[in-house]
Amino acid sequence: MTTEMSAKHEATRLTNSTYDIIRALEKDADFLYSTVDRYIDDASKENRSDLIGVWNTIKQDKERHVQLLREALAKEAKEERLK
Repeated sequence: MTTEMSAKHEATRLTNSTYDIIRALEKDADFLYSTVDRYIDDASKENRSDLIGVWNTIKQDKERHVQLLREALAKEAKEERLK
């Protein structure tokens, strides 16, 4: 963990595990909602069905990861670990 990330984490006063969930959710959601469709479009414009398949598989995996992380974060909130 970099010094900058550590400082942000200390400022949130979250447990390491809760912080990790939030960071992973942020990264996966960013890729899922801001990046992967552009990659699929690029592959489509180049008639690269092989890459379209790869990106769609990764997109499905990221959707599953985001769902798992959302459930984990909801559990953290329910157990009042977000204070």
